[in-house]
Amino acid sequence: MKRYPFFLTTFLGCVFCMLFVISCLGQQGIKNYKRFYGLLRDQNKDLLVLRKFEQGGRTQYLVTDPQELETRILPAGPEAVKPLTWAQAMDTFKETPYVKAMEAAQVKETPLQDAGIIHGFPKEKGITLTIDLCPSHKPLDRIIFTSLMKVFQRTEKPVPLALSITGRWMLTHNDDLDWLKNLVKSGDISITWVNHSYNHRVSPTAPLKVNFLLEPGTDMNFEVMGTELAMLQHGIMPSVFFRFPGLVSDPKLISKVLSYGLIPVGSDAWLAKGQTANSGSIVLIHGNGNEPVGVNDFIKLLQSEQKSVKDKQWMMYDLRESLEDEFGGK
Repeated sequence: MKRYPFFLTTFLGCVFCMLFVISCLGQQGIKNYKRFYGLLRDQNKDLLVLRKFEQGGRTQYLVTDPQELETRILPAGPEAVKPLTWAQAMDTFKETPYVKAMEAAQVKETPLQDAGIIHGFPKEKGITLTIDLCPSHKPLDRIIFTSLMKVFQRTEKPVPLALSITGRWMLTHNDDLDWLKNLVKSGDISITWVNHSYNHRVSPTAPLKVNFLLEPGTDMNFEVMGTELAMLQHGIMPSVFFRFPGLVSDPKLISKVLSYGLIPVGSDAWLAKGQTANSGSIVLIHGNGNEPVGVNDFIKLLQSEQKSVKDKQWMMYDLRESLEDEFGGK
């Protein structure tokens, strides 16, 4: 079989992904999707506009509530949007949990691995669960979700969790994605959809400083915006959070992600690496079939905490609410 150089296969893969996204956008009627910052007042709340696009002949905005860190789509209406530069947006909302979390993430930008927010801040004992869905030919580890629902069915429903999702995973896992969306519709779980880049390229031999998103030639605009577009095409709502593939970044990359209005989220408890989940930990496991050790460790953790769960002394925390509580000064 004829083999092609790595750079050529990478290029061809990017072209295929971009063509797929363009095709999806055509099906959804989404045009001119771009970064756009502004102030929009809706229902007596000041909202931050993050993206602007056209759909069905109408202007639409992806906005976030900077107090509660939730996102939604709003159509252009009678209330005018006040355009802002990114610096003006940060200043306008400087007292909100959103901007304070952004600033906290930038303070921790130096490490090559695990920069950004790495610890939740619950008032009780518990964890914030994040599950990464990197590109994989294997099916979703559904046991993670069924185990969560079984353990928390009487104490916490829906069970909150964050899914760090890649564009390429969405390309090949429609059934798994539909299954997850149905769990949300049924009220069994609630999901914060975290941007995990589109391609999640990784080299088994390259040093970290030129690996993952630090690979020379990486198109960060596509990695960020292409993933958001894929989310919208699949009917899921992009959040204000971003997780670096491999948790690898540098200060320049951190600043780049922040400039898209996204808060980098790391982890202080990557279970497959032997890190221990403590109260307030942002736990990381992979649910893409490639990390059975982490999945097994998490199932054991659930089993060991069943009594505490029953007594409501060990909870699952929503990533947005954890940061809202911490940076909102509550």
